[in-house]
Amino acid sequence: MTTHWHITAWLITLILVVIVYAQYSGGGGKGAKITHMFLRVIYLFVILTGVELFYRFTIWNGESIAKVVLGVITIGLMEMLLIRKKKAKSVTGMWVGFIVVLLLTLALGLRLPLGFKIF
Repeated sequence: MTTHWHITAWLITLILVVIVYAQYSGGGGKGAKITHMFLRVIYLFVILTGVELFYRFTIWNGESIAKVVLGVITIGLMEMLLIRKKKAKSVTGMWVGFIVVLLLTLALGLRLPLGFKIF
């Protein structure tokens, strides 16, 4: 696999998070549950492609390990955000945490050897 599979998977994940959030905002229902379950399958694909990239191309250092940890935290925050929205609880803090961790994950991913050479 290449980085293209991983990038495609997390882009689909981000799009689906927005779609599921909008569905839960509109009352949820069966469509929201189905989309949310599909999103969970895509989470697994993101994790599997990330692990594959980590083991194939990583230089064992703190940045690589931090990227893995931040990636898992990002997925966890996405899921917590959607569950809190589904249960009609406050999501402001989740949005802030999710965006901050997502930006850190992206920045670190771009800084690593397989990322773009902009950092």
